[in-house]
Amino acid sequence: MLDALVVNVLASPLGFLNPESLLESAGPIAIWVAAAIIFAECGLLIGFFLPGDSLLFVVGLLIGNGTIDVPLWAACALLFVAALAGNLVGYWVGRRAGPAIFRREDSRLFKRKYIDHTEEFFNRYGAVAIILGRFIAIVRTFITVLAGVGRMDFRRYALYSAIGAIPWAIGLTVLGYLIGNVPAIKDNLEIAIIVIVIVSVLPIAIHRLAQRRKTA
Repeated sequence: MLDALVVNVLASPLGFLNPESLLESAGPIAIWVAAAIIFAECGLLIGFFLPGDSLLFVVGLLIGNGTIDVPLWAACALLFVAALAGNLVGYWVGRRAGPAIFRREDSRLFKRKYIDHTEEFFNRYGAVAIILGRFIAIVRTFITVLAGVGRMDFRRYALYSAIGAIPWAIGLTVLGYLIGNVPAIKDNLEIAIIVIVIVSVLPIAIHRLAQRRKTA
């Protein structure tokens, strides 16, 4: 089963950006694969490129059509816990290893600009950025580390993380369950996924454009 999963992901033209192929290949452990990806994206720096938004939507869709044989409420609870746990782990990663992370050089995957963009977003919105950042690709990964580096009050951070996980982890999953199997969306799922990915990175692109105009 795991061999088929790896082969399918590597063979897919969208790779990890194709959550439907990924989850269908996972078979009966699909919901656990989804939870692991959500945890990694929220708590581990290596997870910044993973398809959190589209993955949650597709989980709901696959529950709706019976491919994932798990009650919607159970899936939502598991994904909520994964998202919250990821944020809490990310906080402590930042608190313990933050300075070393900030000194890292650019590599094929890691770019210094990811931290710079997230730091600007955090400085602009303060603690509320923990909630808003859930819906922005890359930001939702690095903002957890920044909160730890800045030693944000942990209880306050945990509360904001839990609040943000409700509309993100639960809301997007329920949305996929409700509309994912609508023919117009189901028949054009790859396009829908690409749109979700674009929408998730659009806020940070707009923010960067506004910053450039200010400095121009």
